[in-house]
Amino acid sequence: MSPAAARSWVVPLAWTAVLLDGFDLVVLGTVLPALLRDHVWGMTPGTASVISTFGLIGMMIGAMAIGTITDLIGRRKALIIAVIAFSAFTALCAISPSAFVFGLLRFLAGLGLGGCLPTAIALVTEYARKGKGGSATTTVMTGYHVGAVLTALLGIWLIQPLGWRAMFVAGALPALVLVPLMIKYLPESESFERARETQETSATQVVGGLFRGGLLRATIAFWVTSFMGLLLVYGLNTWLPEIMRQAGYPLGAALGLLLTLNLGGVVGLLVAGRVADKVGVRPAVIFWFLGAALFLALLSVKLPAAGLYAAVFLTGGFVFSAQVLVYAYIGKTYPDAMRATGIGWAAGVGRVGAISGPILGGALLTAGIAYPWGFYAFAAVGALGAAAVTGVRAGRSREETATPVP
Repeated sequence: MSPAAARSWVVPLAWTAVLLDGFDLVVLGTVLPALLRDHVWGMTPGTASVISTFGLIGMMIGAMAIGTITDLIGRRKALIIAVIAFSAFTALCAISPSAFVFGLLRFLAGLGLGGCLPTAIALVTEYARKGKGGSATTTVMTGYHVGAVLTALLGIWLIQPLGWRAMFVAGALPALVLVPLMIKYLPESESFERARETQETSATQVVGGLFRGGLLRATIAFWVTSFMGLLLVYGLNTWLPEIMRQAGYPLGAALGLLLTLNLGGVVGLLVAGRVADKVGVRPAVIFWFLGAALFLALLSVKLPAAGLYAAVFLTGGFVFSAQVLVYAYIGKTYPDAMRATGIGWAAGVGRVGAISGPILGGALLTAGIAYPWGFYAFAAVGALGAAAVTGVRAGRSREETATPVP
């Protein structure tokens, strides 16, 4: 297969892998009502929270571990292994005999899911046309939200006639087609092949490289920004309907606002990538986090219906895209030999924010101050994200840091 033909397969295959990652974003929320209603394994909201946290912890560890492994064994192998792992453990969730086994399988699936994203982004970033790294990253990440929307629709079609277990079977089946296509058509990273020919590296050296060569400041800045970005994504996806219901909106409207938030996220991704390609990814990240803060604060104001939906749509466009632009910025900042490691560790630290977001929203709701103070709190998180990313030195790119990992 010619290099051009191989390159043409990278984005479609990576996009599909990320789509399956998006499946995991909402599948638990899709099946939980059935598990709680039918008292499966004596399931309670507390048990469900523990299981959800197990999955997120698995994704955190997977992002850090597989992101680093990727820079040691190659991006092609790592992505294929990640897809096989999370698909196999997702399928096994369908035959779970207990809540403990179900939670354990969600943790193991999370290991593969956490490793999928940084590996896919690292590979796409390398194969993107010059000057198009931002739009390549955001385009691939639309698969995440498409997967989330498709999973919600799948839940409507499958759970009632076939039961909740069918959702996990359906989530695993695409791998039967995707994995053979990846084995046949997905090319290996050219930079990894070159590095393998010239030097031997270890996990310690690759991870240590994130803190050497002038990268310490950038690494800390990316970790803080990623924490803030994923706190917003998971906090809003979890609690927006309930916060809006407390504000006096009917439940149906609140759920419609959640859908509007995610649709705004898809459109925002497409716009953000093109803006980043034109003005540079650093100013785009800062602007997108500030935009998220502005529109989150605006949601604290009672608006007419049209204005409210427009504000929520724009909030989604800024919140979800801001985090993805962070990944694009990481891809431009770290040298080829540690790009997946850099993305993986930032995504892993960000998963702590993903756990913290629902906790923050839940605490505000419990205190009875989620509206309007919840939006002020989330707006402050967006402002902190913008401030943190300024810690990356302006103009720094992987060309400046292209020295090999020692």
